[in-house]
Amino acid sequence: MNNEEFDPCHSIKVPFKVIEGGVTAARGFKAAAISCGIKNPDVTRLDLMMITSDVPTVTDAAFTTNKVRAACVRVSQLHIKDSDTRAIIANSGNANACTGLQGIHDAKAMCKATAESLGVRMRQVLVCSTGIIGMNMPIQRITPRVRELADILSPIGNDDAARAIMTSDTKPKIYAIEVPIGKGQSFRVGGIAKGAGMICPNMATMLSFITTDAKVSKDELKRAMRFAVDQSFNRITIDGDTSTNDTVIVMTNGQANAPAIKKGSPEAEIFRCALQKVMMELAKMIVSDGERVTKFVEIRVRNARTQSDAKKAAEAVAKSLLVKCSFNGSDPNWGRIIHAVGYSGARIREEMIDIYFSGIQACKGGLTAKTPVADLEKVVKEPRFSVTIDLNLGSANHIVYTTDLSEAYVDFNSSEYSAAVHAKRQKGLV
Repeated sequence: MNNEEFDPCHSIKVPFKVIEGGVTAARGFKAAAISCGIKNPDVTRLDLMMITSDVPTVTDAAFTTNKVRAACVRVSQLHIKDSDTRAIIANSGNANACTGLQGIHDAKAMCKATAESLGVRMRQVLVCSTGIIGMNMPIQRITPRVRELADILSPIGNDDAARAIMTSDTKPKIYAIEVPIGKGQSFRVGGIAKGAGMICPNMATMLSFITTDAKVSKDELKRAMRFAVDQSFNRITIDGDTSTNDTVIVMTNGQANAPAIKKGSPEAEIFRCALQKVMMELAKMIVSDGERVTKFVEIRVRNARTQSDAKKAAEAVAKSLLVKCSFNGSDPNWGRIIHAVGYSGARIREEMIDIYFSGIQACKGGLTAKTPVADLEKVVKEPRFSVTIDLNLGSANHIVYTTDLSEAYVDFNSSEYSAAVHAKRQKGLV
């Protein structure tokens, strides 16, 4: 089945060129990372990073929808109102969430130290954290190192920055493209992301920092970002959990050798789709690197009566624990899929539903299709496959990217907090 019906940018024919550099691919951006021993002072790993622009930027951000929000989210939501962001400072190993007023003070201290090191205003700095919830930041190990971090900023610092925000990730997530726009002119969009567990639509337990040198107004950036986030990070789920720290930040500094992008112009559509392309690739990397997952699965709902119905059905299937267990066991159990569609809240007619595994029909009109089970088993044994649910009631489509659920995932997530507290107590840190 053609994926174009699920891609709103399929008609925008732009020869995106994949390039190196990630978040520093765009002109005028630098990054760096150092080790502060945030989670464990005895372990040397990159855990504090900074991204800067040489000039003031137009910046927009999207934050978690969780009503429990980390201190860094609260501070960044306040600072983003000024828009002309110059830097992002972010750490791994501690979420600075559920840490009360001390957490707010610590997040502000990170912003202040960054601003002083760069010679900018405190409100021009955004702060992000990721790691264990409910533990105070070891701020005494962080702020003294910020000036050192600022001193090593580099146009080739992307890889270190991407590694510094990793927690349970097994690999850094980096992507960048160059987009031609006019004769001999182009702009670049690049980014990094982290995320491997607690991933769910409406933002995930993830951080993503995107930079671009395109000349874009605040309003146009906001429109493009909302579109791109909805088409990417809001379409992934690993375990159905939405975190306290989820943040996506897009910074644009206008340093490209290309004209300004005007509202309603063809270039505005190109920019919107370029941003969506980078976010989508990063989002897929997050799902592929899910904690102990073995399958990457596209859930496609097509021909729903409304867009809302298509979304409800796709998300219900993508988050169903029974369905995800079937994926892990390479079991083409379409009955679990149709039952999730049935409770999703979408308007359906059972006798109209068709279900396919990578284009091979498993269910026709709500009944078992004539396809041999062995053919279906062959599909779901693959590490990547699709499930298409055709409701045959309208023309609305939706796609969600999900994973299986493994025993190893349960084991991995069974004792994070207890292990961390025990280790700190042994060292006299709590």
